Amino acid sequence: MTQPLPYAVNLSILFTELPLLDRPAAAKTAGFDAVEFWWPFATATPADAEIDAFAEAIEQAGVRLIGLNFFAGDMAGGDRGLVSWPGREQEFADNVEAVVRIGSRLGCPAFNALYGNRIEGQESGAQDEVAIRNLALAGRSVAEIGGTVLLEPVSGVPAYPLKTAEDVVGVLDRVRETQGVTNLGLLADLYHLTVNGDDLDKVIANYATRIAHVQIADAPGRHEPGSGELDIFGYVDKISGTGYRGHVAAEYVPTGASADSLGWLPTAR
Repeated sequence: MTQPLPYAVNLSILFTELPLLDRPAAAKTAGFDAVEFWWPFATATPADAEIDAFAEAIEQAGVRLIGLNFFAGDMAGGDRGLVSWPGREQEFADNVEAVVRIGSRLGCPAFNALYGNRIEGQESGAQDEVAIRNLALAGRSVAEIGGTVLLEPVSGVPAYPLKTAEDVVGVLDRVRETQGVTNLGLLADLYHLTVNGDDLDKVIANYATRIAHVQIADAPGRHEPGSGELDIFGYVDKISGTGYRGHVAAEYVPTGASADSLGWLPTAR
């Protein structure tokens, strides 16, 4: 049986017309009670004043932070995470501390760990060993505040090794089996999965119990629902039918002004 799921908005990709600290209030005005962000700071270890300003913007807007990424390196330059990056383990560990601090203050339940690209000259097996240890560290750390670490397939970056839900679940199983850490889950981004050629019906059937968070964008294009060919709400209903009761986060590039792209919201429809 399906039931309507709550929607959230990713404020690192939507409402970017506004300064970052103004976006939570804009999301509230647009009808959202929950928001998520990629890592909103320039470094892995922002100053106390930066963290306070970010937290205050969310608190004052009256929205809940339901998702936050770990620091992922130079995203604009092509980086996609530190999790599997040998030599940056301490930087990742320091970032985990900052993430836990923010998550504790704001009651955030989910933290997305981008796995990282394959690095020329590095053995993939060695990178994966680093990733398993880093994911275990992250999982143990956010467990202290009741959190879950998310891992996702990513499209558009050939060097990123996790393309399918099966790829992600294989890593999650390895962390569980070798490290004993279980508070990790699949971030089912319907856009990335579709673009990478995964069968969404099979993903839902095979991994429903592993889905810890859902993100949406239409395909092709990664724009708002209705701009492409993906039956987004049909799949959201199927996920709801499996018992998932978490948020569905809009993580798309709007074709125009962010506020004008929200006609797909159930409240708008």
